[in-house]
Order: sequence, then structure tokens, then C-alpha cells
Amino acid sequence: MPFGLEPGWLWAIGGILLLMLEMLAPGFFLVFIGAAAIATGAFTLLFGLGVPAQLALFALYALLAVAAGRRIYGNAAVDHHAKHLNDPAARLIGRSVLVIEAVDDHGGRVRLGDGEWSARGGPAQPGDRARITGVDGNCLRIDVERTLPST
Repeated sequence: MPFGLEPGWLWAIGGILLLMLEMLAPGFFLVFIGAAAIATGAFTLLFGLGVPAQLALFALYALLAVAAGRRIYGNAAVDHHAKHLNDPAARLIGRSVLVIEAVDDHGGRVRLGDGEWSARGGPAQPGDRARITGVDGNCLRIDVERTLPST
């Protein structure tokens, strides 16, 4: 035995070292391998497993830990604004605008916040509310918001 330690303790120490390395160079990979090594060490200490069984158990735990990690962290929810982080114009889709010049398929103007934009779509008349459905360069594609008549 190296250093006079039981193999289970060596697995546990190795796992803890991998967890520490994960803190120095984060990437969510070493944490799963470290957890597999710690679990292998615990089972080795509890059941006195031989080296082939330890290696097989470590391989199994590592595969399970990495698969679980990919399932949990691989499909992390993405904020609806984050998917268009590098496309600021695409973040405008779904926002409401006020029509200030009649809009049809050939053009028009809308107000968004404190600015005016060219727009196509509609048709919409000044004073109508519209929703942005797309962006073509610096021209907004809009669709008029329909309101239900009150009863």
C-alpha cells in the first residue's frame, strides 16, 4: 500500500484532490469524476473490494456521474433574452409599438420607447398598437394587436 493507507482512503483522497482541482479550473467535469472516486473509496472501505472490482466500480460510477451531470447541467434553462444576446435587434421581437405613420407592406413608422423605427406589415393606422414579429435590417416587421370588443 502506498503511504501505508488502505486503497479506499487513496480513492477518497484522490476524489477530494479532483474536487479541489475543479475549484481551480472550473468546468463541471472533474467534480463528477471526483465524486465517483469518493464513492469508490467508500465502497472499498465498506466492502474490502479488490483492485479489479475497484476499477470496474470507478468506471461505472464515473459514467453514471458524468451522464447525470450532462443531464442536469447540459440542458440548463436559457433566459429568453440570452438566446439573442449577440443579436440585439432580435430581442425586440414580441415588444409592443405605437404606429405613428400608416404602416403597410411598403413601409411606415412606429415608436418604440423614445425612438422611431421604419416598419412594414400591418396594415395599421396612426395610434394603433402593434407587436413586433420580426426584424429585417433596421426595419421592423409588425402585426396589429387585435383587441376583443367589450361585451
